[in-house]
This record gives sequence, C-alpha cells and structure tokens, in this order.
Amino acid sequence: MSSIIALAQLVEPRSVTEQSLQKQGTCCLQSAKVLLETQIETAERQLAAAKEQQPIRTTPVFDSISLPKLDSAPLNTLLHRDLPSLDANAVNQVQEHLANIGQSGEMWVADGCRRLPAGLAGACPFCAQNLSGSALIAHYRAYFSEAYATLKREIAEAITSFSRTHGEESPAAFERAMRVCGERRHFWSRFCELPQVAVDTADIARAWRAAREAVLGELHAKQAAPLEPRQLSAITLAAIATYEQHRASIVQLNQQLQDASEAINLVKEQAAAGNVAAIESDLTRLKSVQARHSSVITTSCTEYLNEKAAKTATEGLRDQAKEALSQYRQSVFPLYQTAITDYLRRFNASFRLGSVEAADTRGGPTCNYSVVINENPITIAGTTTTPGTPSFRTALSAGDRNTLALAFFFASVDRDPNLSNKIVVIDDPITSLDDHRALTTVQEIRRLVQRTAQVIVLSHSKPFLCRLSEHPDRTIVTAIQVTRDGAGSTLSSWDVNQDCITEHDRRHARLREYAVRSNGNDREVAKSIRPIIEAFFRVACPEHFPPGSLLGPFRGICDQRVGTPQEILNQHHTQELRELVEFANRFHHDTNPAWETETINDAELLSYVQRALAFTRR
Repeated sequence: MSSIIALAQLVEPRSVTEQSLQKQGTCCLQSAKVLLETQIETAERQLAAAKEQQPIRTTPVFDSISLPKLDSAPLNTLLHRDLPSLDANAVNQVQEHLANIGQSGEMWVADGCRRLPAGLAGACPFCAQNLSGSALIAHYRAYFSEAYATLKREIAEAITSFSRTHGEESPAAFERAMRVCGERRHFWSRFCELPQVAVDTADIARAWRAAREAVLGELHAKQAAPLEPRQLSAITLAAIATYEQHRASIVQLNQQLQDASEAINLVKEQAAAGNVAAIESDLTRLKSVQARHSSVITTSCTEYLNEKAAKTATEGLRDQAKEALSQYRQSVFPLYQTAITDYLRRFNASFRLGSVEAADTRGGPTCNYSVVINENPITIAGTTTTPGTPSFRTALSAGDRNTLALAFFFASVDRDPNLSNKIVVIDDPITSLDDHRALTTVQEIRRLVQRTAQVIVLSHSKPFLCRLSEHPDRTIVTAIQVTRDGAGSTLSSWDVNQDCITEHDRRHARLREYAVRSNGNDREVAKSIRPIIEAFFRVACPEHFPPGSLLGPFRGICDQRVGTPQEILNQHHTQELRELVEFANRFHHDTNPAWETETINDAELLSYVQRALAFTRR
C-alpha cells in the first residue's frame, strides 16, 4: 500500500513530471512507464486479493510434490550378489536333484536338512538310512545355509518394498497431487507471479510403469535364480534414466513452488489487512497518471475542445429537433395506437395495444409500448424478466407476435401519404397464423390492392395464395411461381385453379369425363371408384364412417342394421354398395396384389362408373 501511494505522489504533479521526463530523455521516459505499469499490475492484484479475503484465507499454499527415487546402484548390488562359499559343482548337483523331485521339492528338502543332526553321522529323516557316507548331504547343508536363506529373504523384501513404493497406487496419488497443485496455481496466479505447472502426468505414468515393470522383471529373475550373479540390462537402465529425468524435473518444480509460497503468504497478509476502497483509489490515481502522460493525450485534448464546441452548437439544434419531435409524437402516437388496436381487433387477437410512450435513447428517438392480455399490461422490452413473470416472449405465441407485426405494418402503410404510387411487397405474411387470421390477412391485402400501385405477395402456402387469388376482378391478379431450372431457378406462369382443386375433385371429374367418353386412362378411372365412395360416406355418414374406417367393416355394419331403427342403408343400397366395392377392390393394392395387371373391360368399367356416380348423388 505505501509503495503504491508513494509512486502516485511521485508522478502525479503534471508540471514536475513533464519537466523531469523531458530532461531525462526517452530512456528515462520508458523506464518510468515500465515502473508505472508494474505498480498498476501490483495494485490490480492487491485489489483482487482484498476483494477475495475469505478464499485467500482458506486456500492452502502448495503441498510438497515428489516422485520416489529409483536408484540403480543398490539394485545392481543386490542382483550381483551370490554365495562364493558354495562350490559350483555342488550347486549344480543339488539343483539337478531338486529338479527331479518336482514342485516344492526345494522346500521339502530344506525342511529335511533342518531335521538332520549337527554332524554328518545319523539317519535320514525321510528313510532312516545311515547318511555317514553320503557326499550330497554336505552339499545340501551348504546350499541351504543361513547365508542362502538370507539372500533369498533380501530379494523377496526388495521386491515387496519396491512394489509398495512404486505400485499402481503411487502414480494415481501423484496425479491427484498434480491436479490439486494445478488448481491452487490457477487460484494464486491471480494475485502473484508463479512458475508454470506444465507437467505431462500421462507421460510420467508411462515412464514410471516402464521402469517399474523392468525392475520387477529383473528382481523376479534374480528370485528364480538367487545364486546367479546379474546386473540391470541396458533397457532397464534406460527406463530408470527416463523416469529419473522426470523425477528431477518434479524436484525442480517442487522447489520453485515452495519458494513461491513466500509470495503467497505475503498475499495472505496483505489481503487480511487490505482496504478495498483505498486500493481502488490508488489504482484509479495510477491509471490517471498513466493516461495523462500518454502520447495521444495532447491531440485528444485538442480534439476534445473542438468537439465540445461543436457539441454545444449541435445541442442547440438537437433541442429544436426534440421540440418538433415532441409535437409530432403528441399528434401521431395516439393515431397509431388506435389504428393498430383496430387491426388487432380485425385479426381477432386476444390482446390489445396498451400505452405508447416516447423515449429518447443514444440510438435515437423511439417509443415504448405494451400489450394488454386479460387486462394485464406486458411491456415489450428486451430486458430479462424474473422467472414466472409474464413477458412478451412467453405470453404471446409465435402467431400472436406475427399478428402484432402485421397490425403494425398495415397501420404504418395506412399513414403513408404517397401510398397510391407505392409498390408494397409482403413476404410470407401468414407464418404461424391461425386460419381465421389468414383469412383476415387475405381481406386486408385485397383492400390494400385498391390503394396502391401494386402489391406483390410472396408465400410458400398454396392454400393462402389460392384464397388470395379469388379476387372479384380476376384481371388484376397475376400468379407466378418460382421453379427450379438446373442449378438456378426461373419465374413462370402458375395455374392457380389447378392447384386449388382437391384430389377428390380430380377423381370425380375423371369419372364424369369417362362416363361421357373414354379418356384412355381406364386404370386410373377404376382406381378412383373406391376413394370416391369413401369420400361420399365421410360426408354422408360421418358418425358411422369416421376417418380411418374401411369399407369392408362398414358394409358389415350396414348389413346388420337393415330393417332396424338404426338402419344406415336399406337393403337395395347395401347390395349396391357391396357390388360396387367388389368391383373397385379388384383395382386396390390392399385387396388385390395383382391390381396393376387386372384386365379392364370398357363396357364393364363404364357401367360401374355410372353406378358409382349415381350412388354418390343420392
């Protein structure tokens, strides 16, 4: 704190600082700037620490991290050990004998040797024969001596100790320690300079595993042949050297982190005694000094004075414009509100436009308004609302928002004094609109046609365009479609009437035309009979033949109810339906797998077409 204040006091007076910097030259100027930047950086870190006193107080410094040492010298010493007192020939005889005994033979013989008397005389503990003349007993005693047992025990202990120190849990513990170290370094680096912690724990784990497996392989080989002198192989030594390089880098990093703990402890002390307000004040002063002596300040000050004068002149013009705008708002806003509300009523919207108020923002003059839903005003604004509170985004559906946009559009068009000379383009106006609003949109567009030079309507909805084309004066309506033409597209004439009729209309027209003259498409005519009958019953008997019903089950119901109060068709009509369906099923894929090759007789088809038309007119 004291150092920051002293620097601020040193460089704050403008005249003294400028004179001293001019005398000292460019070199001293750069030095002063670097010193000032250092002090600002220090102050920013102290401010951050003062604002986070609780985390700083509770977050520990770095724990000591290390890797267990893997020294090849004692390993080589152990691997090289043997028992010089043992005669090689004796060892070979004993080992050959033990190999003949089989599994666990060495343990069995060793136990027997311990049961022999101290001298060579005596009886064999296994067969009770006299052993005084056996040379092999002497070899056994030397082979299973205390020195040999000690060597085997040391090898086993070395394997156990090495496995415990370098086992699978050790790399995992080291990785956890490095993760904690990285987290603490990320926290503390905000407040002081710290060394980088860039440790590839996966690479270390691989090197550690390679060294561990190589050493254990050597130890297990020694355990299998204790008396055979060995030494670490070149591969094992290379694996140990690689691991030791990693260990040395961890030792160096640990020392750097431990040295950095002093800086962290200083941060803890400063944070505990830090005064946020005082540090912020000093930091602001330092940054002001830094900005004051930058190379662009002089030019900026001149520009500022010029702009200030221009601003004064502009503010006078602004006040005049604001007064004119205020008068315009008072006369225009109520008219727009009334017009928009009227259009919302025409669109049968369940909301209306609320208060419209003028607002001046940095972006220019605007207005704030609200929509009223169930007498609850909802402001149209981009601010985030409290969860559960109605907002423009949640209270209005996509269709409602589009309806509001259309109302604004039509109201603004109405206010255009030169509308009769304008071409109005409306792009897909019925997006998300209900059917009743789509019809209102069509009606409003028709009214707009009478007041403009031209209206162009673009839409993906054919039903909407078909309805729009149904204008009393067809001569003023032109239908054009955009069609794909290779890699591009082109404009072509569109037959609206053809797209406005339904598939049922097409089938019915096909049967009527065939009844007058053959049109050369007998199979399509035959296929159309059944859908015509189904469509007839959808309208004539909707309660008995709802969507999804089939003619077969429906005929069965009609048969059952003939002559009853619930009769649907009389006996004659039921029989006629049966015969018509029997013929039509020959050309339906569900009832005749070979319907595409079914033979068609023109006279027969004409008869059933006439009967189907007569049946569906009754």
